[in-house]
Amino acid sequence: MKKRSTNLIAGILCLAAAAAWHSLDVRTGIHETGASWQMGRYLLLIVLVLVLTTVCGYFLLEKAVPCSLPKLAVLMTGGLGILYLFVLPPLTAPDEVSHYVSAYRLSSQMTGQPQRDRYGRVLLRAQDAWIEDLNGDFVYEPDEDGNLQVTAESREQAAKLGETLEESTYELLHSLGLNGQYAPERTAEIEALGSYVSSTYPPVTTTPLAYVPQAIGISLARLLGLNTVSLLYFGRFCNLLFFVAMLYWSMKRIPFGKEVLFGVAVLPMSLHLAASFSYDVMILSCMFLLTAVCLDLAYERAQVRAWDIVLLAVLAAVAGPCKMVYAPMLGLCLLIPMQKFGKVRNWFISAFAVGIAWGMAMYLVNSQVIATYAVATEADSYVEIAKTLDRAAKANSYVAWAGETGFSMSLLIHDPVLLVRMFYQTLLWNAKDMHITMIGGWLGNLDQVLDVPYLAVWAFTLCLTGLALKIPGEQLRMSGRHRVWTGFLCAACAGLTMLSMLIAWTPVSSRVILGVQGRYFLPFLPVLLLALKNQTVVLTKDKNRSILYLMCCLNGYALVRLFSIVCIRL
Repeated sequence: MKKRSTNLIAGILCLAAAAAWHSLDVRTGIHETGASWQMGRYLLLIVLVLVLTTVCGYFLLEKAVPCSLPKLAVLMTGGLGILYLFVLPPLTAPDEVSHYVSAYRLSSQMTGQPQRDRYGRVLLRAQDAWIEDLNGDFVYEPDEDGNLQVTAESREQAAKLGETLEESTYELLHSLGLNGQYAPERTAEIEALGSYVSSTYPPVTTTPLAYVPQAIGISLARLLGLNTVSLLYFGRFCNLLFFVAMLYWSMKRIPFGKEVLFGVAVLPMSLHLAASFSYDVMILSCMFLLTAVCLDLAYERAQVRAWDIVLLAVLAAVAGPCKMVYAPMLGLCLLIPMQKFGKVRNWFISAFAVGIAWGMAMYLVNSQVIATYAVATEADSYVEIAKTLDRAAKANSYVAWAGETGFSMSLLIHDPVLLVRMFYQTLLWNAKDMHITMIGGWLGNLDQVLDVPYLAVWAFTLCLTGLALKIPGEQLRMSGRHRVWTGFLCAACAGLTMLSMLIAWTPVSSRVILGVQGRYFLPFLPVLLLALKNQTVVLTKDKNRSILYLMCCLNGYALVRLFSIVCIRL
């Protein structure tokens, strides 16, 4: 008991020391800007971090006060998620503005408001248009329906909210609060031209179900007549609530490895995504629950129920269209013994139900994307496709952002050595970047200034490794054959992820696959860690709860560091 108390106090003292150190950066920022309110907000952040860490540490380390891991996961992920939500404000997460626009469109559908203009662009309230045009550079022209379109010339130079997270972003959100209006004169001018403005950002082409939580938050804010800042926070908060609820369900259902699932959920990248508009929240939540249900049915339940098959089919239908590359995760269903279905016929019916749910959802949402990836090209060699732009364009192998030809499936089939070389070089040269972006070393829109030190990234990594190790008295539920199969499924997901970015995002001039981020590996990371558990490397004592407390402390440090960085980023 004394040792546990010592660990708790040591964590609090280390956090307090780190907060005191970074207060010097906050003071420097205040000295330059005169924004004295920043210190008050920083002190509030410190208090909340210390209180949350103390409470979580007490329940984690004090065995005399029983508290289940699922409940602790709700407390820690919910608390830390709210802090990340405010330290890293709206539209700062990867691709968040496109996810926001997608959720906004669904919100308009929910509330009976116009969703799109005649060109397919998402319609926003005039009062919400400023987030895409902070400096008032947009020039609007009404279309035939009275909706305002942004001219192409003015679109190029506009700045959006959260594009670069700096002190001025905090200043702006502070000045607006939850009721203020941004540039009311400018808003009045826009409203005089039209009630709705067409967004300059395209929505994400995926199932609208991925944006239901965010859209509910946006709809509540719109129905209550709140301002844009409230709208943004409401949407993010509802997404966080969904993530926490799904994590609780997953941890209640998974028969073993609760600590591993917990650990992946409290990584800085996981929490940052959870407290954003990103549809990665839906993917993570569904994959976590899919993993939990499959392992429960394989190793715990005596019989598979009809409800279980319905749940698996729904998860496949919701998560599948978001990112096709996670389709191999459905292979976890094959871990379930056939005899638990009662009859062989029931097994085939169940497999068909899950497969058809995934297939129909994929067809309805992503048929055009699949056709683009599968289209044949005339090119037979790397040299030919690199030199022949027009033929590549016909084959849909043109990378628009780079202005170059890209890779195609036909090219890679004709030249498998090229495919192997691209994979090898990517893993060799970009492994560190993928590691950082999986754990959360670069936050914001993968902003390398908003960093968690690489030493802390490795600390999180070692924590995950410790959670994945066998503890004394623990029975290994997964056989060697099942662990190999699970590892193969995870490798397939990783391979398909890299292949998709090779085809969709990488020009032929590159020697590595571009666009591969470590956060893409988070959906299958828990089951991969569980598959690595073995009899050879075993902890001498059960340190899982101490490790989870350490991860809480590391997150607390990341939060105070990030806030201080923003304060001095002028």
